[in-house]
Amino acid sequence: MKIMQVRNATQVITFAGKKFLIDPMLGKKGAYPGFEGTARSELRNPMVELPVDVATLLDVDAIIVTHTHLDHWDDAAVAQIPKDKLIYVQNESDRQLLHSQGFTQLQILSDGTTFGEIELIKTDCQHGSDEAYANPELAAMLGDSSGLVFRHPAEKTLYLAGDSIWIPGVAEAMRKYTPGVVILNTGWAHVLGYGPIIFGKEDILKTHMILPEAQIVTTHMEAVNHCLVTRKEILAYAQDNQIDGLVSAPADGETVTF
Repeated sequence: MKIMQVRNATQVITFAGKKFLIDPMLGKKGAYPGFEGTARSELRNPMVELPVDVATLLDVDAIIVTHTHLDHWDDAAVAQIPKDKLIYVQNESDRQLLHSQGFTQLQILSDGTTFGEIELIKTDCQHGSDEAYANPELAAMLGDSSGLVFRHPAEKTLYLAGDSIWIPGVAEAMRKYTPGVVILNTGWAHVLGYGPIIFGKEDILKTHMILPEAQIVTTHMEAVNHCLVTRKEILAYAQDNQIDGLVSAPADGETVTF
């Protein structure tokens, strides 16, 4: 298994001989304004350039879009990805959106999706607090998000937890599938007045307490305006808790192998 950190939540995962592009945000540095109503919204997104060319990123067997927020599926992705590329989406709403954008090979993830001999199992997320979802306007903006478990007899199980805060469903997925590798979106993105809408550094320790032998790969940092936790902070927190041998925070363009 190889996990190449690209930028933000965009990654290329090589699993059981197949390559998957995750959550492609392909725009150039500064292409979009900061997210309104979030921390540091004066900063433009993305905050850094892609570390590799788009052609390299698109040399994959399939694309997985966990949800369609701009920092996971942007205008540049819509423009540059071939319309006949196989793309997995989380639900019918996202399928309809991508279909309207001209994409023709769309599949909805479930708890029984397969790609060849690889199982792709959709898992639950909550992209913000209960209080945030109690605000109808904000709830509509946050929408649905999803995680994903990858399984194959020749690989350790991989759990891509997705854009979520810590909820019972995340812990349940960890206990049910006992992944050997967990990808956590730990940027601690903040909506003003409501706090974090994705994982932060403390969630590394929560993961370790459930899965004491799992490798934890952290991502979704230092690339969009509202993410407040850095790689340096993640690694320092892991060291303080004496789990640094199990936690990685790969730089953009870096690949970790398990």
